[in-house]
Amino acid sequence: MDAVTFPNGQVTMAGTLYTPEEVDPGRRYAAIVVVHPGGGVKEQAAGLYAGKLAEQGFVALAFDASFQGDSGGEPHHLEDPYARVEDVRAAVDHLQTLDYVDAERVGALGICAGGGYAVNAAMTDYRIKALTTVSAVNIGTSFRRGWYGTDSDAAAVPTLRSLAQQRTAEAAKGADPAYLPYVPPEPDENTPRDLVEAGDYYLTPRAQHPNAKNKFLFTKSVSRIFTFDAFHMVEDLLTQPLLIVAGSEAGSLWMSTELHGRARSTKDLKVVEGGTHMDFYDVPKYVDQAIATATPFFTEHLTAQPARQD
Repeated sequence: MDAVTFPNGQVTMAGTLYTPEEVDPGRRYAAIVVVHPGGGVKEQAAGLYAGKLAEQGFVALAFDASFQGDSGGEPHHLEDPYARVEDVRAAVDHLQTLDYVDAERVGALGICAGGGYAVNAAMTDYRIKALTTVSAVNIGTSFRRGWYGTDSDAAAVPTLRSLAQQRTAEAAKGADPAYLPYVPPEPDENTPRDLVEAGDYYLTPRAQHPNAKNKFLFTKSVSRIFTFDAFHMVEDLLTQPLLIVAGSEAGSLWMSTELHGRARSTKDLKVVEGGTHMDFYDVPKYVDQAIATATPFFTEHLTAQPARQD
């Protein structure tokens, strides 16, 4: 496990690189970019998955999103879906600079919003040869339609009106920037179960980290999030093999089933009985099932090609 940095345009990205216990200098390994959830950092679920993938023989890179965690970029605490998709591409760039990585055998695994970002990146970056999502979330659609997807897109309009007022206050009246929480700090009886469990994950010693502040900039983030659709054109542009892992009790399951229904590439949906959205972040029973499913998938689809015979 090594701390690394790599460029993403003008931003310096911070990551942790996980490798098999003994790296053979004469061998080139398959590698996987691991994309963290919205509000997460590399030391949480992404790092857990990257470490377990390394135990299975892959090189794996977990990293902090630009404008978040230890990565650079200002203003900090920005959740910009378009920047986060570019983060995935920059991580692929970095893996392909490593002598012990096979540039033709790079995959991606994304968790929660990181799953949506990984899908979107793979649609326009065919260096990603295979893709796995875990508890996938299409962040733009989720923000517009609600956690259960029962609202219309127009439900976003009142929030956008508030955003306009706040932006005017900041620009014309010198108001302090406003922030929103990723997970409710004080859930009530109307809070979805998954988000209550998210608070237990992010806001308690279970997985609390000083770089995961549970906040993002309101005006600069929401205007980008609400117009983002991670699955736009997935029917036509996603050509890579796709594995989708989700829990049967997850309120977010509808996004995984939508992705599975729309994708036309080789695909598989693994619904794990009893699992909630957050169970796949750190509960051993569910994380181990996700890894047990992802390992043969990546092994099959990131297979070394025979040497060319001239």
